[in-house]
Amino acid sequence: MTLQQEIVGNAMQMAVVNLNPGQTVYCEAGKFLFKTTNVTMETRLSGTSGSSGQQGGGSGGMGGMLRQAMGTAMQVGQRMLAGESLAFQYFTAQGGQGTVGFAGVLPGEMRALELDGRRAWFAEKDAFVAAESSVEFGIAFAGGRTGMSGGEGFVLEKFTGHGTVIIAGAGNFIDLNPADFGGRIEVDTGCVVAFEEGIQYGVQRVGGLNRQGIMNAVFGGEGLSLATLEGNGRVILQSLTIESLANALKKAQGGDKQGPTGGLFSTHAG
Repeated sequence: MTLQQEIVGNAMQMAVVNLNPGQTVYCEAGKFLFKTTNVTMETRLSGTSGSSGQQGGGSGGMGGMLRQAMGTAMQVGQRMLAGESLAFQYFTAQGGQGTVGFAGVLPGEMRALELDGRRAWFAEKDAFVAAESSVEFGIAFAGGRTGMSGGEGFVLEKFTGHGTVIIAGAGNFIDLNPADFGGRIEVDTGCVVAFEEGIQYGVQRVGGLNRQGIMNAVFGGEGLSLATLEGNGRVILQSLTIESLANALKKAQGGDKQGPTGGLFSTHAG
């Protein structure tokens, strides 16, 4: 069953979800806004796979309970390593239709993605807002070499199954397909919001270790790396990066330390 939802607002959008009786939607802790009184709220450490295991755990006795506990611990451990919220909040409509509101944490757009069970979606950390219970949330690691060289994109959120998942980003979104641009595009590592399974994601150095490469890194404002996206599939990019927003706020508060060069010498948030 497709989630009945409407994304409203402009500069800071929100998703208003209408639930049928017994229908469940879950969100990352901190993304909930409001609900009607007939919608119950439950906070769980386990994700959707953990909740399905709980339903079948009674027949497994002590062994089933142990497997469930180990599965929950693995999920929580993965999210902890990824810097994600440790818990999810589940909302279920009781006795009639109910309404729940969700939002991201930065000024920007939201997008509802429909999963058909054939292709997974990957998103940057903190992009996830909410999904119906038939969508499974997981953590994917892009690989140590890619993550360490890029500084961003090492940890990705992964969505599988059937149904609707709602994501959020900063600024405005643009949808691209690398196949329309010769099969490959290069973007600022902080601009990637989400992409379909089948897109190859990587990080490459900006230029070589020569005069122009150093000029790009030091004065170009992009640091040493760019993200690369290759293949045939949907890619969602955002117009505002968290780093540029943090630097703009620091500058407005008189605490800007990056000077005129930006790039390699820019001050990173945190």
